[in-house]
Amino acid sequence: MSNSHMTMTLAQAVREGRRFWGSEDGVALWQAQRACLGPLCESRFGSHSLQLGMASRLTDMCPIRHAMSWAPTRALAQDDASLVCDPSALPLPDESLDLVLVHHLLEVMPNAHHLVREAARVTRDDGLLVMMGWNPFGADALGHLSPASRRRWPCKGRWRRSGRLREWLAFVDFEIDRVDYCGFRLPGGHIHNLGLETLGRRYNLPFGGCYLIVARRKQIPVQPVRTLLRRDSMAGNWLGPAALHRDHGGRSGRATHAHDDRMAEVD
Repeated sequence: MSNSHMTMTLAQAVREGRRFWGSEDGVALWQAQRACLGPLCESRFGSHSLQLGMASRLTDMCPIRHAMSWAPTRALAQDDASLVCDPSALPLPDESLDLVLVHHLLEVMPNAHHLVREAARVTRDDGLLVMMGWNPFGADALGHLSPASRRRWPCKGRWRRSGRLREWLAFVDFEIDRVDYCGFRLPGGHIHNLGLETLGRRYNLPFGGCYLIVARRKQIPVQPVRTLLRRDSMAGNWLGPAALHRDHGGRSGRATHAHDDRMAEVD
């Protein structure tokens, strides 16, 4: 898919998504998600955060100083702090953000695993990567089974279970810290059922309309550096760490493509 075609596809998805999040059901779900995300955001400090999605900013209660949002085109940017770009190629340095929130964008994003890779790349070692998506086992899943409904929000796109995202995150050296559910309602019912929402969140029942995944970068245990030597049996020379580096250097250029291919296989 060309960059211009992807931009047009994402722009259309953003316009449709914003209409849903501005509707009565969308606002009710946004409030439920904000209540679920609130305890996590209120305890996060740092310099920079980014929300990738269509809805209004959910991280406004977060004490992180510089909060950015995202838009596929400049015309759809809602404020001066919007990052206008292809979300699978973020123009940000590695490990530069304290909090990254991917909000219902994976469902409509072509090559969604590229977005996961980029979101992980720009998250700091001690930062959090949060992903919100539609739950394939929630009340809204029955509507998603209809081919006609898949072309409309909120059922549009490809829904993925949290276990699939766990596999994708493992490829980029992230691990899931917790999975929470929200947006509880009966099939065909409204999201305004506060009693059902309270009960579902208290016991974290896996039947909410959407899930919230909190992921962190895997921490590699620190080990003492040891001098590695090996002997070349043919030449009789001792080769140190530089030779080992040369042996493996040819594979480093292919690491990113290998990751992408392996993540695509589990999509």
